Amino acid sequence: MKSPFSEIKKGHILISDGAWGTELHKRGLKPGECPENWNLTHHDDVYAIAKGYIDAGSDIILTNSFGANPIKLKNYNLEEKVVELNRAAAMISREAAGDTHFVFGSMGPTGLMLCTGDGSEDEVYEGYCIQAKALAEGGVDALCIETMSDPVEASLAIKAAKASTSCEVACTFVFNKSLSGDFHTMMGLSVDDAMNIARGAGADIIGSNCGNGIDGMVEIVGLIRKQDNSTPILVQANAGLPIFKDGETIFRETPEQMAGKAADLINAGANIIGGCCGTNSEHIRALAKAVRKI
Repeated sequence: MKSPFSEIKKGHILISDGAWGTELHKRGLKPGECPENWNLTHHDDVYAIAKGYIDAGSDIILTNSFGANPIKLKNYNLEEKVVELNRAAAMISREAAGDTHFVFGSMGPTGLMLCTGDGSEDEVYEGYCIQAKALAEGGVDALCIETMSDPVEASLAIKAAKASTSCEVACTFVFNKSLSGDFHTMMGLSVDDAMNIARGAGADIIGSNCGNGIDGMVEIVGLIRKQDNSTPILVQANAGLPIFKDGETIFRETPEQMAGKAADLINAGANIIGGCCGTNSEHIRALAKAVRKI
């Protein structure tokens, strides 16, 4: 199993991938349909998305497994396929990445509100154990616990991944900027608190995804680096903040605009740079080109 740390220690800035959900919808995923089930029913489409990011310049691609934990899969009556779906997700991304690129297994929130007693911590922990183990068996190089807001859930996911596999683990949180200029998760966590929780639970890589365009991510990385000079930072920015127009959500930040901020992200202290909502292979191509020039 390869480690991204060897490249980061050499001073290399790694390029991650972009959005998956919007790319699946472009290929025909219907509203209310389970994206992760496409690993079994639409192999070629999932592979094409992964390979598209590799061809655009990604050093790291994720897996189509964001919601493939047993709790979320119950919504589709697919909880019995959790192992099969995660293994398939890992194998497809591994096929696209080959032996020369990294694959991070994507693990997203369960959707439960643990602070209100909506589900048990044991259930959440066990579900993440099953998912992490299946992704590792499918061939991922590391695990990426992403889009987190709840400190308890994030901690459970990191600990489950560490207990169930030998993989390095990344954990990224979603932060929103308040009117006073502070960044907090939906659950009220500050950037400092979120990073402390992630490191305390055993995360090897920390950072943020979604919720902000690249300007916001530059600020967040700077805040992380004020209290942590060594832990690798992963950021995956949206293509700007979304607007709702003519019945659809639009992300307006162009590939060139994102790439124009690559130097600012690197100077702030980011080690792995990618995209989230609204980004596609052209955003990643532009970012990769800008980073390699730097």
